[in-house]
Amino acid sequence: MNIISEYKKKTRKSAKVFARSSKLHINGVSHNIRFYEPYPFVVKKSSGKNLIDVDGNKYADYWMGHWSLILGHGPKKVKESLQKQMEKSWMYGTVNEQTIKLSEIISKAVPVAEKIRYVTSGTEATMYAVRLARSVTGRKIIAKIDGGWHGYTSDLLKSVNWPFSESESSGMINEEKIISIPYNNLEGSLKILKKNSENLAGVIIEPVLGGGGCIPATSEYLKGIQEFVHKNKSLFILDEIVTAFRFRFGCLYPTMKLDPDIVTLGKIVGGGMAIGVMCGKKEIMQYADTTGKKKSERSYVGGGTFSTNPISMVAGYSTLSKLKNSKNTIYSQINRLGEFARKELEKIFGDKVIITGKGSLFMTHFAKNGITEITNATHAAKCDSTMLQRYHFKMISQDGIFFLPGKLGAISAAHSKGDIKKMLLATENFKL
Repeated sequence: MNIISEYKKKTRKSAKVFARSSKLHINGVSHNIRFYEPYPFVVKKSSGKNLIDVDGNKYADYWMGHWSLILGHGPKKVKESLQKQMEKSWMYGTVNEQTIKLSEIISKAVPVAEKIRYVTSGTEATMYAVRLARSVTGRKIIAKIDGGWHGYTSDLLKSVNWPFSESESSGMINEEKIISIPYNNLEGSLKILKKNSENLAGVIIEPVLGGGGCIPATSEYLKGIQEFVHKNKSLFILDEIVTAFRFRFGCLYPTMKLDPDIVTLGKIVGGGMAIGVMCGKKEIMQYADTTGKKKSERSYVGGGTFSTNPISMVAGYSTLSKLKNSKNTIYSQINRLGEFARKELEKIFGDKVIITGKGSLFMTHFAKNGITEITNATHAAKCDSTMLQRYHFKMISQDGIFFLPGKLGAISAAHSKGDIKKMLLATENFKL
């Protein structure tokens, strides 16, 4: 029996439920990457490290809510905090103290967060960051990375998927106002930036490419880009939606001695609830203050109906408090497990794969097209993505292990070394 047949046999209820979903939703889902062939299983509940589907199958989860659940599914402290808040209500639409508490803990951990504005998704946070950069500088062009993912905002939906020279979508306008630079290639990036320097509003970069292949940037690369940007009086924007509070308590940029103007946060800071955060230096963020300003003088950075809803604020505060109070034990644990996973996967696969990642994040790339190292999204895109999806689907079908097919894996505080060993054993049984 092949893995597709095995999967269909164990997920018969999921097949029926997903058929209903397909009648109502585009491709049966509400986020493009959540669909995979022949159909995704349908989750009934989750707890700790596990997802449980409608057929009763249990999966050790390495997708972890788009990498946002660093404490695992339904951690006790967060759940208790949410239950207490639910008794008071879950939506105010006004100023609340829960927001202030979350901002206090963020501002102490993230030095650049002198002023903060909340939204409900990372896409909104990066959209506003770009608008703010254009307002501050009076310029129009934004530079991003080949393979960099900053959400679906039209301001940044360019050069996300290979081939990077093709438009990502119909319906796009003003794409000439977005330029793309090669990751970890300082000389090549500076050449492009210099050509556009006169109208360059800012550069937005992920210090670890998430969707682009789980690839860390070198400190030298980021410092070189920052130096040029600041000399050019443009803004240096770091998208730390994936990386903030993932490897340490705070952002990644201080470990590289960087000085960003704006940083975007999300995922972990929401504790599993909807959130996006734009924060930055006071003199930059003040452009979003509309008090007493003409339309031409302000950067109209709003929020949304559900921004700073008390549920997201409480979940975020509870999660960050747990991480802070652990005195680095959680980070030490999950970072060690990530290092163990990467080293052991390399031993199992040998030169057939390249493992990328940092800390508790890791991704397997099946070597192809002469690729021997992965330092940018072009290298990652030239690897064998079909084999990666097959590898992930094999673990879903036969081993009760869930990676969203083709995506990176995230380790949470709910995972143990035994879980990693089970994943490694499943890997040993994978036939290339």
